[in-house]
Amino acid sequence: MLTFKNFNIADWFSFYRILAAPFLLLLIYLDLRLIFACFLLISYSTDAIDGFLARKLKIVSPRGSQLDSFGDQITLIIGLIGLFYFETDFIKTNLTLIIIAFVPYIIQMFIAYLKYGKATAFHTYLAKISAVMQSAFILFSLFFYPEYTLFYIMIVIGLLETFEEITLIFMYGNWTSDVKGIYWAYRDKRR
Repeated sequence: MLTFKNFNIADWFSFYRILAAPFLLLLIYLDLRLIFACFLLISYSTDAIDGFLARKLKIVSPRGSQLDSFGDQITLIIGLIGLFYFETDFIKTNLTLIIIAFVPYIIQMFIAYLKYGKATAFHTYLAKISAVMQSAFILFSLFFYPEYTLFYIMIVIGLLETFEEITLIFMYGNWTSDVKGIYWAYRDKRR
């Protein structure tokens, strides 16, 4: 049975991102761009903190990896909703490129749910770089303006990361967390 004492400090940082989502949506609804951007920055920061704590305190677990991934996905979706609301013209101008980048991600999620019944939690190096680029672009756009160089870098890295995730799904018969990348997967005994 899961109780509060079953969760560790890293899990609670992941829970924060999940629980902050309705509040962030309220800030969008109230048209509070700067406050939304500040709280989104806090949510993105907790993503870095929970992974660091889990590794440092040696409390890494499949449940924690899954919670972290769920928190990441919710935060990304909320960030994209905020970006769409506050930078509608930018989104409309670049909608084709955004769709081209987003469709493989949807396909990757679909394949993962078909094969594992849940989302992946590989946490590859490329996924971490992609998450940093996504958060950097979204936050820069919300605090200042959409920067096209960051946008294009984010798109390219996001596509590379998605194709790596799809490859890893086909490499692993069972759901596995914390794979650094394709190179490391070839040497992983869990395959």
